Amino acid sequence: MSLLSLHDMAVSLRGRPVFSGVSLTVGAGEVVGLIGPNGAGKTTLMRAALGLVPASGRSSLADLPARDRARRAAWMPQSHEIAWPVDVETLVTLGRIPHLGAGQSVRPEDRAAVDRALSQMGLQDLRHRTATRLSGGEQTRALVARTLAQDTPLVLADEPIAGLDPAHQISTMQCFQDIAAQGKSVVVSIHDLGLAVRHCTRLILLAGGRLVADGAPVDVLTPDNLRAEFGISAHFVDTPQGPVFQPLEVLR
Repeated sequence: MSLLSLHDMAVSLRGRPVFSGVSLTVGAGEVVGLIGPNGAGKTTLMRAALGLVPASGRSSLADLPARDRARRAAWMPQSHEIAWPVDVETLVTLGRIPHLGAGQSVRPEDRAAVDRALSQMGLQDLRHRTATRLSGGEQTRALVARTLAQDTPLVLADEPIAGLDPAHQISTMQCFQDIAAQGKSVVVSIHDLGLAVRHCTRLILLAGGRLVADGAPVDVLTPDNLRAEFGISAHFVDTPQGPVFQPLEVLR
């Protein structure tokens, strides 16, 4: 089942082409890592898929009414700053808004979704803390929890592990794998290629205004692609604990 379909998408911002000719489909049960050098258009592609920036081509989500779109796809933007001094539980409960009617109170199923999201991100003990008083990494985890509480078939997360310590980077990516195991899907932009290889079922490489490669991590992170698009070499090995990818040196 397709949860997202893009056909021949193109975006130009302030007269500058960002990317063009991007077509892809995201099916159920996938963790799709969106990778590429800085400025490749990863954020813009996700925003275009959601209809948040003008684009040509077609997206299966972009033309939906806002409430319907919010019930099909949860969006976690790159900015991890929390503006309001609400407690963590209230912040995470905001993820349930698309499922509530006008003036409708939070229901038992909404509270269950919030509790589940808090548990997934290890925030149970922080639920009554003021969100703006948390550390940067804790705030990021709270925003991931809000996204998870939305309980949509598809999650689009823009650099959600940036600023997290190694343990929480791993646990967040494992959480995305758990979501995919339930038949949902996650599209996550990520710069840590080691974590991408280990936790993503598929990688999409954007570079030079185009989709360069789309497939299994081992098929995307080839020596040629690493040299041409990232300017690096790397060591890639399978271990009993899973694949390990380590960048080695800059080649340019």
